[in-house]
Amino acid sequence: MLLSHLRQPWLLSAIAATTLLSCGPTESANDGTTTGASADAPFVAVTQIVEHPALDAVRDGIKDELAEAGYAEGESLTWVWESAQGQPATATQIAQKFVGEAPDLIVAIATPSAQAAVATSDDIPVVFSAVTDPVGAELVSSLESPGELVTGVSDLSPIDQHLALIKEIAPETATIGVVYNAGEANSVSLVDLIKAEAPGQDLTVVEATVASSADVVTAAESLVGKVDAIYVPTDNTVVSALESVLMVGAENQIPVFAGDTDSVERGAIAGISFDYYDVGRQTGDVVVRILEGAQPSSIPVETVETLQLAVNPAAAAAMGVEIPAALQSRADMVFE
Repeated sequence: MLLSHLRQPWLLSAIAATTLLSCGPTESANDGTTTGASADAPFVAVTQIVEHPALDAVRDGIKDELAEAGYAEGESLTWVWESAQGQPATATQIAQKFVGEAPDLIVAIATPSAQAAVATSDDIPVVFSAVTDPVGAELVSSLESPGELVTGVSDLSPIDQHLALIKEIAPETATIGVVYNAGEANSVSLVDLIKAEAPGQDLTVVEATVASSADVVTAAESLVGKVDAIYVPTDNTVVSALESVLMVGAENQIPVFAGDTDSVERGAIAGISFDYYDVGRQTGDVVVRILEGAQPSSIPVETVETLQLAVNPAAAAAMGVEIPAALQSRADMVFE
């Protein structure tokens, strides 16, 4: 889950950070990966909106939970995985392809892929993961009674704690910039929560929206001179191009905070979030229960309750702030 080659990202080029999304799904070595097994083995198809450390960790956790339950990829499980490379239209194409292949179950990682799978599948169970607002995204009618064929695991961020963390590290912050894709339902829900919580933390919110990863650096630059800090929510488009925001933050001495701990290892100053590998393991458990006969309608949507605090003192220094010693001492993860 922790990718060492992404450390010290203010030394990286923003162009390199977004190269991944410039190619279509058949051009990535990791797309369309199929590992077959015996003809009577369960067939699980996994669709992921984009590749970045948090979502990759979800996928790894799902696979490991299945293996631990006796569903080993290539032996007792047929596993197909494809990434939409950040393109919702591609996510729809993948969902249509999967439905045509008739797997026993579709796993959809992140909101756009989940929306595509649920809209496309009429009779194949769908288990979603890393979806912020399943009801708002119209995946389920309620968390307690999700519906006939759909359930999963939500990763709703603790926004109140995120804003409090920003004020604890940078108490003079009065205005925060939020970079997000307004086309992602999960991000819209998060920004609504941020705007609702901000007055209680004496914060004003400035929004900078993007449509693709190529827009991220321009959106971040648009905040220079307008904000005291930048907050990156768990927006798949922005997180996939996080290095662009970090570069702007380091060059202009604007501290950058994140909604997930993987982004802290990559160079954000701090974040409070879940271990996305554990989110994957929890999702994998739901998948196992369905493969073994449980009905999705009998499994309420699950949430993740265990939180972790991550800090990156080196990133803080590069952006002109210092993490208080007391905060650093209580962190679950300290990245240098």
